[in-house]
Amino acid sequence: MADYTAEELFEILNDTDECPWIEAKGIGDNTTSIMETVCSYANEPGLGGGYILMSISADDSATATTHYEVDPMPDPDKLQSDIATQCASMFNIPVRPVMTIEKINGQAVLKIWVDELPAKQKPLYFKSKGLPSGALRRIGSTDQHCTDDDMHVFYQDTGSYDQTPVKGATIADVDENALKRYRALREKVNPAAEELAYSDTELLEALGCVNKENPNELNLAGLLLFGNSKIQRSTFPMLRADYIRVPGNIWVENPDERFTTIDMRGPLILVLYRLIEAINADLPKGFLLPEDDVQAASTGLPMKALREAIVNALMHRSYREHRPTQIIRYDNRIEIINPGFSLKSEEKLGLPGSETRNPFIAAVFHDTNLAETKGSGIRAMRRLMQAAHLVPPTFESSRENNEFASRLLLHHFLDANDLEWLKEFEKFDLADSQKQALIFVREVGAIDNTTYRQMADCDTLKASNDLRLLKTYNLLKSNGKGKATYYVAGDGLNTLAPDLSTPPLDLSTPPSGLSTPPPEIIKRIESLNKREHDKGKVESIITDLCKLKPWKASEIAAYFNKEEAYFKRKYLSTMISEKKLRYLHPEMINHPEQAYLTNNRT
Repeated sequence: MADYTAEELFEILNDTDECPWIEAKGIGDNTTSIMETVCSYANEPGLGGGYILMSISADDSATATTHYEVDPMPDPDKLQSDIATQCASMFNIPVRPVMTIEKINGQAVLKIWVDELPAKQKPLYFKSKGLPSGALRRIGSTDQHCTDDDMHVFYQDTGSYDQTPVKGATIADVDENALKRYRALREKVNPAAEELAYSDTELLEALGCVNKENPNELNLAGLLLFGNSKIQRSTFPMLRADYIRVPGNIWVENPDERFTTIDMRGPLILVLYRLIEAINADLPKGFLLPEDDVQAASTGLPMKALREAIVNALMHRSYREHRPTQIIRYDNRIEIINPGFSLKSEEKLGLPGSETRNPFIAAVFHDTNLAETKGSGIRAMRRLMQAAHLVPPTFESSRENNEFASRLLLHHFLDANDLEWLKEFEKFDLADSQKQALIFVREVGAIDNTTYRQMADCDTLKASNDLRLLKTYNLLKSNGKGKATYYVAGDGLNTLAPDLSTPPLDLSTPPSGLSTPPPEIIKRIESLNKREHDKGKVESIITDLCKLKPWKASEIAAYFNKEEAYFKRKYLSTMISEKKLRYLHPEMINHPEQAYLTNNRT
């Protein structure tokens, strides 16, 4: 990579914002944040390394792109010495960044260059955390903690997890109906397929579903694709699919109005049909679902789009994660929450090409035409939803929580009611994608750049410009800064079209329920030391607090008399990643009403 001066890097920041190889850090940024960027630069394969500019802060305005400014640096030499010491001591091996003190606009800044480590020295990780979470990768312009799925990148493991042998699972545990379903579907695709003439044992070998060293023993692919529910329950009880019906449009665990859940386990090739049939029974319009087919005709939600979403979940999920895939049916949408982040970046979702986590499971779905080939499933979903005059699907990948969410709105875009509603905005001459954004905010309550980009199939810059234009019309208003910016209904939207089918979120009040914690919890908080070192004691209080109702991060931090950013980093983010807590709005992490609950959905 070229050797840039601090001034040149500063110009690039103001022209293009942060990128994979440039990171701006303010004087107020904590040590952990700086060291995480050092770690991600050293680890990311093919990046070559990256620059960190210290003493640079972002000024995010609603009318312009992010603008960076130089802040005064009290003691450059001490800062340089502290960073060098931390780089040498915090990781499993010492890191030696190149640091120089330069000037921008007459003010001192610290420029740090971090080289990518040789492959044999990766992964670099924090000694205090170990692997995999103590290592980080540079994903886009963010530093992301690693998961088990990242480890094979560093260790150059060419095997796939779905080939892992499963002790105690034999060919005798195969569900014959699953094999018959595979043969029937495969024959429809290619009646002359050679494998149709194989015996069941030979077929399982050909599909890569048995242990090569012991052909009588199933591997993970064989267990999941063809194993009966009994053997699945006894070996991997949490690797199931849950269909959850929730009344209303938000997740609320109300004991007086419980949601209904159907737990499904068994051969994936059969579970797929059971899931679609369960959802079909809940949809307001009828669908025709012929035997041995999941491509039903529909006057509402396209069944093929739903099939693609479910198949993608089943074949791309991380089976290292012992928690179920969840298909949640709200009144206005279907959400599929899947363990395992997307191996493709969000910017590349929908583009040709596929990065497959479970290649042998995926091959079976492709061979039977249950899944689109060449990574075209998401684009096909968008096309089908638009053809049915439905809002395009949106997707959210979270490495932090190691999960992937798909969202299918059941709302018909531009139906008669919408056209009447949108008449109020004719004077603004909005594009269809901007109209979709207004309807999305009406139905879900908020929208961010990523969601708009997926709906409009556009780049980040156009999404930002379109959303900011809606803000200048007072139809939307923004909250948050930088990458965390999101938009909610503005005063103009509520004034011009007050009769929303789903009332917009009231952002002025906290979530409903108790206004303060009960006295017992307040007493436990007050009993903590001012500098409490027992992390488990604090987490126990948070857990008990979040059993009562959803609490915002700002509320929880305030009760502990701590800064919100510190408390989220120290406790809440860790508890989310360890599945001790969950988000109230997992479909949008930056949701304006985001809150935390105890994770008892498994």
